[in-house]
Amino acid sequence: MLLKEIRAIAGETLVLAPHDQDTETANTSWFGAPPHERMGLSADEVVNAFEETIELLRTQVVALSHTGPATFYVWHDLQAGQLRCSTASCGRDELPFTEKYRATDDLHAIVIEFLEDRAPGAIVWGEFDPVPIPDGPESPEAPEISVWVCDLRSV
Repeated sequence: MLLKEIRAIAGETLVLAPHDQDTETANTSWFGAPPHERMGLSADEVVNAFEETIELLRTQVVALSHTGPATFYVWHDLQAGQLRCSTASCGRDELPFTEKYRATDDLHAIVIEFLEDRAPGAIVWGEFDPVPIPDGPESPEAPEISVWVCDLRSV
């Protein structure tokens, strides 16, 4: 089911609106899978599904006659227990995250992290982030999110 959902992204209408990032949120997809499905998949299968999707998205970018950057990116949302992806009309260092992120070329590592998550969306009690209190001590900095980034304008 997960592989089918990833491939279905290419059948959706791609929205590239450089001056309206809120509109581009229509490009965001998220996938969950129960542990038994995750155990039955290999990282290579998931990566291949993304690679097939990317080729079709590149065709859409060309058809849109979009001249600026077009970036497809994937990350594992640990708190939601989901694998997420989106396309934006910005470069790899300008992705619309509010959290700190680190662009990576290693999609396998992100997919493996997702596939090995045996309790999707569950957070171990000791791993909760403290809520900052105004005028109180600062909370520790959240770890960077690893985000796999792919330029849809290059082949």
